[in-house]
Amino acid sequence: MARPGISADRLWARLMALGEDGALPGGGVNRQALSEEEILAWRRIIGWASEAGLVPSTDAAGNLFLTLEGSVPHLAPVVAGSHIDSQPTGGLFDGAFGTLAALEAATVIAEAGLVPERSIVVVGWMNEEGSRFAPGMMGSELFAGLRALEDVMVVRDADGIGVGEALKRVHDCFPEIGRRPLGFPIHSYIEPHIEQADVLETAGAVIGVVSGIQGKKTYEVSVAGREAHAGTEPMERRQDAVQAFARMATRMHEAMAGDDRVKFTIGRVVVEPNAPSVVPARVTFRIDLRHPDNAALGAFGAQLEAIALAEAGACAVEIRRLVDAPSNGFDEGLRAAIRASADRHGLRSLDVLSAAGHDARQMAPLTRSAMIFIPCRGGISHHPDEWAEPAHVAAGAAVLLDLLLQEAGVPYNQGDA
Repeated sequence: MARPGISADRLWARLMALGEDGALPGGGVNRQALSEEEILAWRRIIGWASEAGLVPSTDAAGNLFLTLEGSVPHLAPVVAGSHIDSQPTGGLFDGAFGTLAALEAATVIAEAGLVPERSIVVVGWMNEEGSRFAPGMMGSELFAGLRALEDVMVVRDADGIGVGEALKRVHDCFPEIGRRPLGFPIHSYIEPHIEQADVLETAGAVIGVVSGIQGKKTYEVSVAGREAHAGTEPMERRQDAVQAFARMATRMHEAMAGDDRVKFTIGRVVVEPNAPSVVPARVTFRIDLRHPDNAALGAFGAQLEAIALAEAGACAVEIRRLVDAPSNGFDEGLRAAIRASADRHGLRSLDVLSAAGHDARQMAPLTRSAMIFIPCRGGISHHPDEWAEPAHVAAGAAVLLDLLLQEAGVPYNQGDA
């Protein structure tokens, strides 16, 4: 039987249709983890998968799995996909491209009447983004055994809704689909994704062969002062949490200068009581620190913690380490297969490091893992203007299909390759 090929038109149409679940008035999408919008997206994707004969299932973490059964069911499956949750003002491609490209690849294999030796499992990981429930990548971390289920279930969003409560709502909406154990053996894992940077676009390359993901540390720092009247409290007696935060932020930015590979961001600041005539009693802020070298990442993280303690002044400071994810590399054999597939399709490929974090980070210690990047216009992501060209979407899916044919042992006429 001839080698199957993806339907570029169907894949693009499905990406656009999925963008309707949580669509924002001015473009983009708000489809946060375990939300009503994500439930709608589950229904849509499960419907598409069922039409092709894929079997849906989930687990205690709320990960979505769509399985094309193999001829030897006891063999560890090949898993491919990404996530379908978004930032509050996200785009149509981040995460969604990877999951739908994997669904398209599995669908064309099924439509061709081909039965892989190993099952192919399309995955949509729960809460990759971490915008509603922090930190992100909950589903893949739970799957990999990096976090305890009971610790995750009590995490609450800004409205006080817990992960456990939201997850029960999702599971209650899909009583008909089966439950998998939390974590199962995987033969290999492949995650397609938009680059979320402009390296590929600048180089004129279509396929990114991802060497690895740079390390990341996330902190939540709470600075506790004392509330007071802005007009009567003497300056020398004030325990002003904003003043302490300003000192910390200034010194932290100065300390991170000098290494062009470090990425340091204070991206969320909450002031209490946030009133114009009240000395601030508390500031809570989040630090995002990234570096490809694990030793440097650790050293920079230690500096940040020391600065927070040193600049507290009359205030008290508490530092919570939310994420401590080291840099990782991806499987050389799978990377070579991605390059070979790109060459076969006449696509220019380029080796790139992922500056953003992905669920593949959690899979790399478990099994042979890889990522396939495609360009996104201007490197814009996590924004309604996020865009990937239809031809690039199709190219990334075609390369993924080649890897699934190889990894899952799909029989077809090699002479038609």
